[in-house]
Amino acid sequence: MSRYVKVALIVGAILTIGFLLMPESEEDKTLEKAVKAASLSERMEYFASHGWEVEELYSQQIEVPQKFDTAYDEYVQMQDKQGLPLRKYAGKAATLYVYEVKNYSPDDKKMLAELLVSDNIAIASMVYSEDCGSLRLSVS
Repeated sequence: MSRYVKVALIVGAILTIGFLLMPESEEDKTLEKAVKAASLSERMEYFASHGWEVEELYSQQIEVPQKFDTAYDEYVQMQDKQGLPLRKYAGKAATLYVYEVKNYSPDDKKMLAELLVSDNIAIASMVYSEDCGSLRLSVS
């Protein structure tokens, strides 16, 4: 085997190992955390896995805003911290599911939970007080 072929094989092996050891991108991590939410049982399990007991109230079709203005800043950041891909669904159709939280009621406030679903995966979620959201919590 010629010297050039040996060098090429060694360089190829090093590049392959380097590629395999590269850290995952943020996009890869989000995809790994994709939460299936096509069925009622999958959506209920999502909340239950974080300790929330909920009862579905209603759902409605919405469109995720194309651009998030300052009113959405806190909400979008909350989704980023939960590993949910809301930003990737800007401008797309989604279903908003709203639930009553049964096992948490600080100061006797009625608490609601929401789950935003597109392409059968959860893209956003939040728990909040019914009084226009004076209390807002992440699901996870």
